[in-house]
Parts: sequence; structure tokens; C-alpha cells
Amino acid sequence: MADAAVVDLSRLQFALTALYHFLFVPLTLGLSWMLAIMESVYVMTGREIWKRMVQFWGVLFGINFAMGVATGVTMEFQFGTNWAYYAHYVGDIFGAPLAIEGLMAFFLEATFVGLFFFGWERLSKLQHLICTFLLALGTNLSAVWILIANGWMQHPVGAEFNPDTMRMEITSFRDVIFNPVAQAKFVHTVSAGYVVGAMFVLSISAWYLLRGRNADFAKRSMTVAASFGLAAALSVVVLGDESGYTVSENQKMKLAAIEAMWETEPPPAPFTVFGLPDVAARTTHAAVRVPWALGLIATRSTDTPLPGINDLEQRAEERIADGLIAYDAMLRLRADRSDADARLALRDHAGDLGYALLLKRVIDDPRKATPEDIRKAAASTIPNVPVLFWSFRVMVGLGFFFILLFAYSFWLASKRRLDAHRWYLQLALWSLPLPWLAAELGWIVAEYGRQPWAIEGVLPTALGVSSVSATQVWFSLGGFVLFYTALAVVDAMLMLKYARKGPDGLGMWPPPAAAPAMPLQAASNA
Repeated sequence: MADAAVVDLSRLQFALTALYHFLFVPLTLGLSWMLAIMESVYVMTGREIWKRMVQFWGVLFGINFAMGVATGVTMEFQFGTNWAYYAHYVGDIFGAPLAIEGLMAFFLEATFVGLFFFGWERLSKLQHLICTFLLALGTNLSAVWILIANGWMQHPVGAEFNPDTMRMEITSFRDVIFNPVAQAKFVHTVSAGYVVGAMFVLSISAWYLLRGRNADFAKRSMTVAASFGLAAALSVVVLGDESGYTVSENQKMKLAAIEAMWETEPPPAPFTVFGLPDVAARTTHAAVRVPWALGLIATRSTDTPLPGINDLEQRAEERIADGLIAYDAMLRLRADRSDADARLALRDHAGDLGYALLLKRVIDDPRKATPEDIRKAAASTIPNVPVLFWSFRVMVGLGFFFILLFAYSFWLASKRRLDAHRWYLQLALWSLPLPWLAAELGWIVAEYGRQPWAIEGVLPTALGVSSVSATQVWFSLGGFVLFYTALAVVDAMLMLKYARKGPDGLGMWPPPAAAPAMPLQAASNA
């Protein structure tokens, strides 16, 4: 069993690198499609201003894309450096989507990002537009395969424990790909990325209008951002309902923690809009609830109960006790591969083997666990309720704010009054960081809510770490913090530099004034 400090430090390192990397991913997803939309208008109308819009926003896209690549590559290395047993135990399943992402989607992105920047004078309008669409497609394909891998961690389908290799091995790659959790996470995540891209364009364009610069440029950009952003923000809310449904099916403890629902509610369960979760007393004070709402969202029915934390904890104790049978059979089979009784017992109880492994953080030999040890292990299945409760509510509140802001922007754009209200432009500008905040909170809910599992119900996080010392992890963590801080400074400087310059400062727009016509007499003399 790894030292607790190594586990916590390894988790902290991966969390920091993942959250930092995800600053760049959603902007890449959203901005790539906005570039494709703007260039489509250019190809259809032939108006030069739309081409310059694509080129200008493309500069900021390129900076963000480069940072995303630099921060994303290092994350995968950590599966070997910090999470070696995780990679060994489930690498056959988890590694396949990552390999496909690298071979297919990443190379597609890398190829067409070059053609996007250097193909303006070498390709026809239509050919360049196709390249831009393929670039956007590549960014989304990358998200598909990453979220297939992550979705499998949340809902491990298409795999089973092999007693001969003592590892999880794939049984149906089709089930892994079409995992309903992965599908729900993909559409919800990319829609959130589209909101980020739309807000990025809207906010920077609002800044230009506040300063009386690039008005034609900014208004057209804001029109595209308002339309795209409104559709994306509505999609996030609608698709979030699907995510809630899949969580209720596969991660009941996560849902109960998000709702701070300690006791099983009679169906249909209410949704808690506001409350003060009290972990010690196992209750929620000052709760304001909307009747039926949670039951309808999470179960899509009026007669299906949602279990509370206390009942789920009791169920975890039962699964731990059942898993001990599988754990004992596994050890017997490891000692004697021909033990038919052990193989049969392991097959019948393998579904709860992961729960027995939770005892490894309580006692060295789970087979010697006391009822108190089992209760401690079962209690560890409860994630941090206040963090999940408030992260989810802030995220949802921001989602509805984005709908209102983009809807109002769309209305102003339709009336050609985007620059009519200074307060609106200031609101749009100061809203710039909010989609990132919502996206990061979404990942906290998804990943922190899965604890104590690295693979839901299969592998506890505490067992997945490498055989390294806390000093070694401190060293790598410090290196990542320094490296990523430097990248953050460079990224902020470059983004601010080119955003402040704007299309006029970069010589993109307005076009150079035509030289005055030479007088007829002077022309004849010449």
C-alpha cells in the first residue's frame, strides 16, 4: 500500500496539471468552429473583412493551441511516472482511446493547423475553408477519444478482471466506445467549450467597442459570437440533463453528494436550490427545495427513488463484505492457478472485488478486517459533500447567466445596437473569465465526485500510484508548478499583446488606403 502522502501529492499534481490544461482545451474547441463559421461567410460573400476576421482570431487561436499541446503532452507521461499500477491494471482498456486520439485526431489537428496558417496564398478559398473545417473536426475528435477514456473511468463497461493476468482486460471495444457516460460527457463538454469560445470573442470585441476601435470588425465578431454562444449555452443546459441522468444510473453516491441528500427521498425527489451541508450532523440546513425537480431530471420518472448517502454507505458495506470473498479467491488462485473452487468464487463475486480493495487503505490484509474496518472503508466512498454541492450550483448558475447574456447580445445584434449601451459592453468584457470558471467547476464535480475511485467500483485511487517517494513527487510537483507558471505568464503576455494590438495594430484592418490618382498632366509628363 502506497504512503498516504504519495497518494495525495500524486492526486494534487494530476489535478493541477489537468485543470491548467483544461484552460486551453475549451477555447480550442469553441474558437475553431467560430473560425469555420466566419470563413464560410467570407467564401459565400467574398468580403475581405471576413477573411481578416478569420486571420485575426486565428492568431489568438494559434497561441492557445500551442499552449494546449504543450500542457497536454505532459499529462499522459504521468500515467507512467505517478500512476504506474493504474497503467498496469487497466492499461489495455484506457490506453486504446489515448493511442487512437494521438494517431488520428492529433495528427489531423497538427496537419491542418499548418495549412490554416500558411495556406492562404497557396490554396483556393474553398480549399482553405475545407482545411479550417477539418481543423475544427480534429479538435473535436481529440475530445471524443479523451472523453471515451474518461467516461470508462466513470462507468467501466466492456471489460472484466482476468484471473490469469490479474488485470482488467477489454472484452468489447464497441461497448467502450459507445459507453453512454462517455457520449453524455462528450456533448456536454464540447458545448461548454463552444460557450468559452463565444465568450472570448464577445468580450474582446466589446473591449474594442468600449475604446472606439475596429467597430465594424467587432460588431461582426460579436454577432457571430452571440448566435453561436446562445445555441451553445442552451445546449449545455439541455445536455447537462443527460449527464445528470447517466450519473443517477451509474454513480449514485456522486449524485447524492452533489445534492447533499443524506436520506433516501420519496419519489420524485426534490432539487435543493440552496442549503448549508453539515457533514458532521449529516443534514442540510436552510434547504430551499423545488419539489419533483431532481427526480424528473435524474430518473425521468415520478416513481423511482434516489438513494441517499446513508443508504449508499450501508450498501457499500455489503459490497465490501461480498468483495472479500473475491479477494480471498484471488489470492488463492494466485498461489495455485489450478484451484477450480477459487476460480469459481472469483467469477461469482468479481463485481465487488474493487470494494474489498478499499480496505487496503485501512488494513494491510483485508481478509483480517473487522466490522469497524469495513465501516471505515465504506465511509471513504462518500466524497467531499460541500465542495461538490457548491461547485455544482455555481456552475449551473453561471450556465443560466450565459443564456441570458447571449440572448440579450443576440437581440442587440438583430437590432444593430451592439454599441448602444456602455453597461452591456462592460458586462460582456468582465464576463470573460466566467466560462472558464464554470468549465473547471464541471471537472471538479466530475473527477472529485468520483473519489475514492480511480476506476469507479474497480480500482481505488490509493492503489493506482507508482512506487515512488513523497520527496520525488514533491520534486516533480514543484517542477510542474514552475513550468506551468512560466507558461501561464507567456500565454497571458502573448494573448494580451495581440488582443490589445487588434486587427488595426497588426495591419489586418482597415485595408491600406488606395494611393491618390495621379493628375492627368503629371501622368503625361511622366
